[in-house]
Amino acid sequence: MIIVTGAAGFIGSCLVSKLNKEGFNDLIIVDDFSDLEKMKNLEGKVYNQKVHRDEFVKWLKENQRLVQFVFHIGARTDTTEFNKEIFDKLNLNYTKDIWNVCVEFGLPLVYASSAATYGLGEFGYNDDHDIVEKLKPLNPYGDSKNDFDKWALKQERKPYFWAGLKFFNVYGPNEYHKGRMASVIMHAHKQIKEKGEVKLFRSHNPDYKDGEQLRDFVYVKDLVEVCYFLLHHRKDSGLYNLGSGKARTFVDLVKNTFAGLNKEPKIEFIDTPADIRDKYQYFTEANMSKLKLIGYDKPFHTLEEGVKDYVENYLEGKKYY
Repeated sequence: MIIVTGAAGFIGSCLVSKLNKEGFNDLIIVDDFSDLEKMKNLEGKVYNQKVHRDEFVKWLKENQRLVQFVFHIGARTDTTEFNKEIFDKLNLNYTKDIWNVCVEFGLPLVYASSAATYGLGEFGYNDDHDIVEKLKPLNPYGDSKNDFDKWALKQERKPYFWAGLKFFNVYGPNEYHKGRMASVIMHAHKQIKEKGEVKLFRSHNPDYKDGEQLRDFVYVKDLVEVCYFLLHHRKDSGLYNLGSGKARTFVDLVKNTFAGLNKEPKIEFIDTPADIRDKYQYFTEANMSKLKLIGYDKPFHTLEEGVKDYVENYLEGKKYY
């Protein structure tokens, strides 16, 4: 029996799909299940039981003997939410409770951390435990993820295997419910279909041309492949970056979205809102050497490959993975 929290969400539902494809159907899926748009992510998926997130810690204690592995993907991920109490409850303390149950009953745990922990990248983008205490996230979401990473590293008692995955800019199917928090590709696709053009933030940094701000965009199918690898690996505990390892520009991203629709690129640049300008990241790129050192050797989709698959096979027709 495998647990997936956040199972109705973007990454969680893709992980459920991957597990099903590999023959794992004895799944316990955890979420709040109240968002009908998110529930479409679970249509056609095979699982044993749904458990509400508020009941999950109690359920896990009572059913731990049946559990083989815990993927804790669920989190509050809105980077524009500034109520720290929400993040303390749903991200920090909830994850502590799950960790403690996994320690008590000897259960392996993979949880979702975030590249948001790196802030402006003052200390680089290396998944080195030594820099975790120094990191300065830019918002309460990033703080909550880094606060848990710091707490986990300090614990004397840990699950026999655990991994905190620092997700970079994830894109791909099953993010239709995310609204403004969806990937730039999904927003670009919508703008192209409706207006024939895409608006991007212009650069306010003289070192970068408009649209050439760089991000590490990682396809969700690659992300769940890593999760599946860790399900069987179960050693070399620690924090791991999970990006493509290759920074690309927003212009590259959008041009590939146009290409997926067989349209000529038409891009307009608009000012970055003044209230986020001083916290705007101009470069992120995951150092992926640590994951490779423990034996992960599957190639990641290039941006061209990932965007093409996403646009042609999912966004066109609003299909699910």
